[in-house]
Amino acid sequence: MKQRQPQKAQQSIAVDRRKDPKVRRQMSAPAIRTFLNIASAWGLSVEDQRGLLGWPPESTYYKYKAGQVGTLPYDMLVRISLILGIYKALHILYPDIADRWVNLPNSNPIFGGKPALRLMVEGGIDGLYQVRRLLDGRRGSWS
Repeated sequence: MKQRQPQKAQQSIAVDRRKDPKVRRQMSAPAIRTFLNIASAWGLSVEDQRGLLGWPPESTYYKYKAGQVGTLPYDMLVRISLILGIYKALHILYPDIADRWVNLPNSNPIFGGKPALRLMVEGGIDGLYQVRRLLDGRRGSWS
């Protein structure tokens, strides 16, 4: 029986190195894979996915989907990080509806009765930050 090697622990990347192209390249493929998995769990359309990523050209989006990632822009990595935080918070706060929550109408005033996804797409990176802050506030942390 072949023994499985233990996975390496994820290393934290120092803030001053996060914009470094070499570091961004190292993070890019795993970030896109993670994003696409979350998008699938949430049942997002291609347009919503592109909106969450900051509107990359359609051809670029399909290259990412095919595994041709290269080095993502810093802004896109920040967006994916926010989405990952939102995903994590939803699974902690609302395990029964976590993957549907972004598509459900929401009575919180910041959403105006619309689903959170609309703010996340139409509000750009600021919308993503608002949703992340709201959920982390409900959790009691920003982690």
